[in-house]
Amino acid sequence: MRKLYVFGCLLSLLFAMAACNDYETYAEQKEKENNAISQFIKNHSIKVITESEFREKSYTTDVNANEYVLINSSGVYMQIVRKGCGTQLRDGETATVLCRFEERNVFTDTLTLSNKVLAFTGMVDKMYVTRSSDSYSALFYSKEESVMYYVYGYSDVPSAWLTPLNYINLGRPSNENEEIARVKLIVPSSQGTYNAVTNVVPYFYDITYERGL
Repeated sequence: MRKLYVFGCLLSLLFAMAACNDYETYAEQKEKENNAISQFIKNHSIKVITESEFREKSYTTDVNANEYVLINSSGVYMQIVRKGCGTQLRDGETATVLCRFEERNVFTDTLTLSNKVLAFTGMVDKMYVTRSSDSYSALFYSKEESVMYYVYGYSDVPSAWLTPLNYINLGRPSNENEEIARVKLIVPSSQGTYNAVTNVVPYFYDITYERGL
């Protein structure tokens, strides 16, 4: 019996050691995330510019050169494809903003969610956005009017989605020459959805922004 007991203890120890070997610390997860973002940038031939260069370019990015600006305070990489028609949200203003988006997992470079696919084409992600000085807060309207809310279960808008609002216009095209704003973002987990934060997963977004009625 004693031999069986000792054998059982050894098995338990081996299983515990195996579990420990499978466990990743948060620092290790962040390192994997940073490496994945760097590889994504390399794979997509992205040219990263600094915030000072972005400012010198009048807050634009050269799409032909595939430029993205790195926002140091958040770690978000942003490309402004189109600034859009209309005007920027005014200080103290609350507005309805309509978004079409594609979301890709940076680790696998695969599409994970979109309201452009057939299953969700009738849904445009609608959010309330409020500006206070140069900061923004936002919530998705409802699960019936937001694929992000419907799938992930949270009304909070990812912080990264608000990053472009200091640089783009919100409007509604009144003629064929006007277009709504469009932005591409590489988003570290800390600036993403609750799911991204919990699992330490970076995502890429291609988003359009249109002022609602």
